[in-house]
Amino acid sequence: FLKAKEYGMKLKIHADEIVQLGGSELAAELGMVSADHLLHASDKGIKDMAEKGVVSTLLPTTAFCLKEPFARGRFMIDNGCAVALATDFNPGSGFTNSIPLMFALATIYMNMSIEEAITAMTINGAAAIDRADSIGSIDIGKKGDIVILEYPSYKFLPYNTGVNTVEKVIKNGALVHKN
Repeated sequence: FLKAKEYGMKLKIHADEIVQLGGSELAAELGMVSADHLLHASDKGIKDMAEKGVVSTLLPTTAFCLKEPFARGRFMIDNGCAVALATDFNPGSGFTNSIPLMFALATIYMNMSIEEAITAMTINGAAAIDRADSIGSIDIGKKGDIVILEYPSYKFLPYNTGVNTVEKVIKNGALVHKN
């Protein structure tokens, strides 16, 4: 990490997933962009990351697939962390790429509000890859990437767990998918 930082690289870490190893503390100490997983992050590590502006990227489907306790999303938010959400789709520990399932797990088991989960999937997700200046929200000068769902309100998002309700996808301002 130190050598990468010396070369001007921005740092991310896969931290405290299976056991508490001090990864969240290291992320804060080195001023990393984000720390991923954090199922077993310590209270101190969480508070340090919040203080240093490290994005906490939580992967609820990994906890679900591994039958591990979920990351403490509510505690992180309440302690000032910027929380992002991702699926971590892979054959070893994250057996689904279902965004609706990930969203439901975050709101039901990690006690995030619907609004917090939306923020975690959009602008905070962009911040976790150091791209919040160009993606992650609908703003002038940013890419026009939008997903339109079949719901009458965003408050319906956690209620169709694992169901695809995408009506339209707009990428770079152009319609690329329509049901």
